[in-house]
Amino acid sequence: MARKKVAEMSFLDHLEELRWRLIRSVLAIFVMAILAFVFKDIIFDKIILAPKSASFWTNRMFCELGRITGADSLCINQVPLEIISVKMAGQFNMHIMVSLIVGLITAFPYVFFEFWGFIRPALHSKEKRYANGAVFFSSVLFLIGVTFGYFMIVPLTVHFLGSYSVSAEVTNKINLISYVSTITSVVLAAGVVFELPVIVYFLTKVGIVTPEFMKKYRKHSIVVIMILAAIITPPDIFSQILVAIPLIILYEVSIGISKRIMKQRRKKEKAESES
Repeated sequence: MARKKVAEMSFLDHLEELRWRLIRSVLAIFVMAILAFVFKDIIFDKIILAPKSASFWTNRMFCELGRITGADSLCINQVPLEIISVKMAGQFNMHIMVSLIVGLITAFPYVFFEFWGFIRPALHSKEKRYANGAVFFSSVLFLIGVTFGYFMIVPLTVHFLGSYSVSAEVTNKINLISYVSTITSVVLAAGVVFELPVIVYFLTKVGIVTPEFMKKYRKHSIVVIMILAAIITPPDIFSQILVAIPLIILYEVSIGISKRIMKQRRKKEKAESES
């Protein structure tokens, strides 16, 4: 019935519906951006600038772990990192930019709801079921990745890059734009990396990736993961393993997903050949 209704709509009717959904989405982003602009103290002091502070949860936990194990290198971000703004309107521009980013992120569920409402009536019931599952798992994995990136990778990255020095004659004074860009890129990258099982699912569906291929390059992937973990963490094996383990688990889960898809495909091909 829904597909019939969609088919009866003219091209201009579709454009009109899309226009109103876009307007509502932009309004939602704008409203959330205004709220973020008003509550700048929470956005900047409690969220964006928090990982560089010694009182940040992750930094305190690492320090406590370092005290228990006797590994002093685990006590990170204990020296205050000085953040500066080198442009007259630098802080104001950053305030606006961050507000828009926060508005987009917080309004994303509603924006997705609007676009899904526009696309959904044209799908078959089976397509809707698969799409709903993909949307749910993609959202959950992205949220887990963002959380992991913010609470685990960001403090380690801030500590490494903020304390790194090529000479005692050079003092680190980090530009606000550079700091915020680093935080957002790390968090978003972590969210995308955690989408690996979903990406592998679709790549296996279209025949680009196979479980045999992933098993063949498993050792190479582990080496790459360990190298990345070693770059962003302090020089101790514990923190490197702490960052690498979730990524290795994701890779193994992706192999299992690819194997299941290939098994279903072979079973279907066998049934078709027999019939």
